[in-house]
Amino acid sequence: MAGRFVRASKYRHVFGKSTRKEFCYDNLRISRNAWDTNLVKANPDYLAVNWEASGGGAFAVIPLNEKGKLPDVIPLFRGHTAAVLDTDWNPFNDRLIASASDDGKVMLWEVPKDFTLLGDAEEPADVYPVAKLSAHSRKVGQVLFNPAAENILASASGDLTIKVWDVGAGSAALTLKHPDVVQSLSWSASGTFLVTTSRDKKLRVWDVRQERPAHEGPGHEGAKNSRAVWLGEQNRFATTGFSKMSDRQLALWEPGNNTPIGGFNNLDSISGVCMPFWDDSCNCLYLAGKGDGNIRYFEYENDKFEFLSEYKSPEPQRGIAFLPKRGVNVHENEVMRAFKTVNDAYIEPISFTVPRRAETFQSDIYPPAVGLKAGVSAGEWLSGKTGLPPKIDFESVYDGGAPVEVPANYRPSAPLASPSLPKPTPKKEPEPAPATPRSPPTTTKEQTRSIAAIASKYDDDGVDDDTSSFEEVSKPLQRSALPPSPTKTTSAPAPRAASPVKSPTYASAPAAAISAPPPTGGSAGGPRVESTLEQIKQLIETQTQMITAQGQQINHLTSEVDGLKKRVGSGSQDQRERIRQLELELEELRS
Repeated sequence: MAGRFVRASKYRHVFGKSTRKEFCYDNLRISRNAWDTNLVKANPDYLAVNWEASGGGAFAVIPLNEKGKLPDVIPLFRGHTAAVLDTDWNPFNDRLIASASDDGKVMLWEVPKDFTLLGDAEEPADVYPVAKLSAHSRKVGQVLFNPAAENILASASGDLTIKVWDVGAGSAALTLKHPDVVQSLSWSASGTFLVTTSRDKKLRVWDVRQERPAHEGPGHEGAKNSRAVWLGEQNRFATTGFSKMSDRQLALWEPGNNTPIGGFNNLDSISGVCMPFWDDSCNCLYLAGKGDGNIRYFEYENDKFEFLSEYKSPEPQRGIAFLPKRGVNVHENEVMRAFKTVNDAYIEPISFTVPRRAETFQSDIYPPAVGLKAGVSAGEWLSGKTGLPPKIDFESVYDGGAPVEVPANYRPSAPLASPSLPKPTPKKEPEPAPATPRSPPTTTKEQTRSIAAIASKYDDDGVDDDTSSFEEVSKPLQRSALPPSPTKTTSAPAPRAASPVKSPTYASAPAAAISAPPPTGGSAGGPRVESTLEQIKQLIETQTQMITAQGQQINHLTSEVDGLKKRVGSGSQDQRERIRQLELELEELRS
């Protein structure tokens, strides 16, 4: 095998980086309730954690900047009379959160201003709800805010209904009657549709404002729970579930079709549910296994999920939350951040970054993302209006200013497109195409210098003819200058610098000069040209053999790195980072 094709992607080298224990959130009492939810929800300011509390249900809110070991007694968000099963932050108000409980209630809470867990009070005051929404007759398992409309909340209950609430009015505006218990739900980017998975093993896409399913079809055949997540503004959604043989699966669906695009993809045979999370700005899907410590991530391209990499940890997670894109650290090239539970005692942040050394804003890996402004109001949405929320440009965040909005109808021209704002950097994206020859840069430079030296030596010998003899040498030189750079004119001036008198004839008629017969005026001109051409031919053949040998060496090193990765497995962080450095060096050598 002479070489290996590698798919071009800006996110191919994204890697997850764990956090030292002293920078985690420690001394927690995470709920041990067996209900299948994520246990943790995050926004750029706070973490919400389902709490193991006595005397009714409760959850805790932790400011993200208060890391380390928390006090033994902290203020809790109390009000439910049974265990809290799920929470969700309002996407347009970082201080407003909804909770669902085993007591059949949905409650709304507002985080107090300057809220902290590190106060001086021996008995910190608990926080109580600002609104109670009572319309379900059995436990409420999931709550999820509409991603486009302001103050629209969906709640799924064991009474086989999904209520859609106008939070501002405090009433249930719509009711979706579901045939069986809902296991997961996910909104489309515009908030028009809702996809659900159910205990009856069927997938349903709901036209919410019509209060009816727009499509119903079979899902994963396994008996265990399945999850669904809408792929943002794409007309697709993804599901995770199990096969009849209890293999974990991933599937991509188009609404209206009963069969997944490309079929069901088996992942492994681990028994824990895969929790999916979608990053709409980067078109990346993250799968976190419940009960294992691994997080896979894929890039969506051409109706396929292209595997990028996998974060591995010996510490299993029961719950996990992903930060909204507007909360990532753009100065460290962070494209996503997760918060995983560890041993029901502490929460560890996992940072996913693109390894680059540049000290300037990397516009190509930060397309615009949804900000803090809704697309439509609750009343407009209920009356039938649809609108996407405006996006923010990350360069304004990088510069330390207020987020700058880009048009609400922004559409990337292709997957992983650069921001719509005109910038010179995105125009460099087509460059990977000319890199097909995969010639090692050092060998090519040696070849160019050697040929230039021969041409210069021939010129110094004093050949009288200033047309045909120069052109016979220059044509092979032009071929050898192709591999080093996609721009063909950059490497040509090197040989011309040795003999400036030749540049007019080189630019005027190279084709005619090549076809011209050897000069007859000089007695030694013809044989000398033939001798020089023969030397150049032999040199090119030698260099070609060297290039081939180095290509084989690259393949050997690639195989060796792959073998090391398999043997290291879930080894130390230093070993994994060393392997990634080797991969980067090999990639630079190939390009």
